[in-house]
Amino acid sequence: MRIIVTDKIAEDGIEYLKERGFEVDARFGISKEELLQVIEDYDAIIVRSSTKVTSEVIEKGKNLKVVGRAGNGIDNIDVNACTKRGILVVNTPEGNIMAAAELTIGMIFALFRNIPQAHIAAKNKDFRRNRFVGNELDGKTVGVVGLGRIGSIVASKLKALNMRVIAYDPFVTQERFEKMGIEKFETLEELMKQADVITVHIPKTDSSQGLIGEKELVLCKKGARIVNVARGGVIDEKALYDALVKGHIAGAAIDVLEKEPNFNKKPEEQDYTNPLLELDNVIYTPHLGASTEEANHNVSLGVAKLVEGALKGEVVAAVNMPPIKAENLNEIKPYVEIAEILGKIYYQAEKNTVHKIEVIYSGDLAQKDTKLLSLAVLKGFVEQAVKDAVNYVNAPYIAKSMGIEMVESKSTNLDKYTNLITVKYATKERELCVSGTVFAKEEIRIVDFFGYKLDFEPTPHVIAIQNIDKPGIIGKIGTILGANNINIAAMQWSRNRKSCNKAVAFVSVDCDVPEEILGQLRQIDGVLKATMLSF
Repeated sequence: MRIIVTDKIAEDGIEYLKERGFEVDARFGISKEELLQVIEDYDAIIVRSSTKVTSEVIEKGKNLKVVGRAGNGIDNIDVNACTKRGILVVNTPEGNIMAAAELTIGMIFALFRNIPQAHIAAKNKDFRRNRFVGNELDGKTVGVVGLGRIGSIVASKLKALNMRVIAYDPFVTQERFEKMGIEKFETLEELMKQADVITVHIPKTDSSQGLIGEKELVLCKKGARIVNVARGGVIDEKALYDALVKGHIAGAAIDVLEKEPNFNKKPEEQDYTNPLLELDNVIYTPHLGASTEEANHNVSLGVAKLVEGALKGEVVAAVNMPPIKAENLNEIKPYVEIAEILGKIYYQAEKNTVHKIEVIYSGDLAQKDTKLLSLAVLKGFVEQAVKDAVNYVNAPYIAKSMGIEMVESKSTNLDKYTNLITVKYATKERELCVSGTVFAKEEIRIVDFFGYKLDFEPTPHVIAIQNIDKPGIIGKIGTILGANNINIAAMQWSRNRKSCNKAVAFVSVDCDVPEEILGQLRQIDGVLKATMLSF
């Protein structure tokens, strides 16, 4: 499979993918026009903040399966377009949080002590230090807008500097604020009035675009300072420029801009202009929030591993999937696996069209977020019905186009197992159920197959047999498989409680069984069905 990397990432991420057999093309700084010409040749694209993965790029990328962002934000990726195409979007939100937080602290120090301006003056032999008298942070009030991962680190470090920390984040609980020892403000306006410096740590969304504008800046104390190491566009740049020129805002430290320069052009090639960069009381760094060796290593290797997993069809923590922390993947993986298997069973064993799927979670699972498990059921089901590539992102769209209704229900009452997933398939004629469980955190079992109780470990190659319950059939099945050099790894038989004259068997074998041999099994007197199940 081919992967294109269009923004600079650490070499170890690229080498990781090459060592695992992927063909990786590093095309740093590729133009939009060039990308549109070549993107159809690639299965994955890895970017940072410069490359814009637009709907046009997604449309041209006929073979794209995953878009990887080495870093936190995804505002340069059209996630909706990816989701509609069934393309996974992955990022590495944890990899550069310390780098961004530490840059914020550095920006605040630089802003209060005029460090960049004094440095430039001294380099030009201007040592008039009285021009650069600053202010101390001790005892000042900092307003943190957004108390997520980065905002929390910034708040903690500034508290250690004996600053009064206040914050605005409507999505964070009062308990979280109290635990951190931070004053919670219910409105942004109230925070703006009290802070000596405001630092922004929120993602760029439709609702956060221009969040801090003229109205909010007017509320600030005269001489307040602004820091933005989050996303360009969150602060209205024209309003900020006007407030800086008027002197109402004493200074600003900015790492991000709404429209950013080309970070790969040489100075003599640059045609970028921004009025903010012409002001002496503005400190600007060219999007360096994640630019540390440690962060580069973390996000590059992190995104490489996510892209690898996505291309291999594994469950990965993707932006356009139900939220799941990377550290919880191993814990939930067995449940995802059994859920997908229960989805795969129906169309391998039955032909009647399904119009409704109900997934019932019992026992411990009833207390958990099961969105990902339901997606796994849909993915397994749809894979058997369509020829298109199916993943956790596009499975709901395909199921909807097939006219299938999907519902979830939960029950904490469960006697025999600690957890159970039951999938009920409804056709016009009847309902059929399959159930599975997980023992000892990782051992998956099918425990009910269309009304037949059993305890069977699903393996890659299984022959499902339905037969009249009479002596001699097991021996004949074994004889035919042995004669064709097909080794039986495990076998389990079960009678139907409602129909005592019928039974089913799951026969686990070491290889796929050709249709010709399945035909021989069907010729055995008393065998009603013989179907190959692939898990």
